[in-house]
Amino acid sequence: YMAFKVGSARRQYGVKYPAMYAEGDTPEANAFNCVQRGHQNSLENLPTFYALLLVASIKFPLTAGFAGMVYCIGKVMYFSGYSTGDPNKRLRGSISYIGLFTLVGCVLRIAYSLISPLFIA
Repeated sequence: YMAFKVGSARRQYGVKYPAMYAEGDTPEANAFNCVQRGHQNSLENLPTFYALLLVASIKFPLTAGFAGMVYCIGKVMYFSGYSTGDPNKRLRGSISYIGLFTLVGCVLRIAYSLISPLFIA
């Protein structure tokens, strides 16, 4: 979804490959850069999300699945807000952190259950 939106924005604003971002301070450059940055940020966070989802789903599959769904919905909201051209609208996607921190909590619980027997003698 996001990659298609970036491709569409490239055509709409005339940003040619291999340029990652549009140059200049024009409203068109800003609009394209917001679309590109929203996609790039989502890609930058995927490895962390995937690792947490993988580990959390071992012991808490339903919780991890729900948290993953909340995270994904939040990232779509983030991208949709950011791609309007107003970076402040990206904050609509803050809901993704609920999913992310739920996964972190699951992973910490798993880690605690693995390490705690080492300290109880």
